[in-house]
Amino acid sequence: MSIVLVGINHKSAPVEVRERLAFTEEACSTGLHALVDGEIVREGLIVSTCNRVEVLAETSTERLSDSIERVNQFLSRTDSVPRSFFETHLYQHTDDEAVRHIFRVASSLDSMVVGEPQVLGQVRRAYSIALEAGTAGRILNRLVHHAFRVAKRVRNETGIGANAVSIS
Repeated sequence: MSIVLVGINHKSAPVEVRERLAFTEEACSTGLHALVDGEIVREGLIVSTCNRVEVLAETSTERLSDSIERVNQFLSRTDSVPRSFFETHLYQHTDDEAVRHIFRVASSLDSMVVGEPQVLGQVRRAYSIALEAGTAGRILNRLVHHAFRVAKRVRNETGIGANAVSIS
């Protein structure tokens, strides 16, 4: 078992790239059915906001490179967004690095505005969509719920949520 995260965010890609890769909630649900094949990608969820598009997947360790390639192909969505348009902006994380990244995202440590409270809600919504689509199983369930606990600890044990936050 391996965890793979492939995505773009406000640090890695300009807004026009993020807009072209963004998913609506309906597209997330439909896309998850296309992404999760049960062999290469066994579980998956998509976090799609104005500042990031990330695909989190549970895969077979033996097919890790196939999994990353499958996610990259998935993001191009059958040539509606050519890979050449976004490929240089992608980041990829596997296993511990992917887990650390999703913890940072849920905790709002990897946000344009550090400490913004809506990021956790966006991750929760992405998880709900994956549950409804039937693409979040035992592994992602444990991982995402642990990310929720980490986010709560960060908010409660640091000063990150003490003041109002804004871009200015």
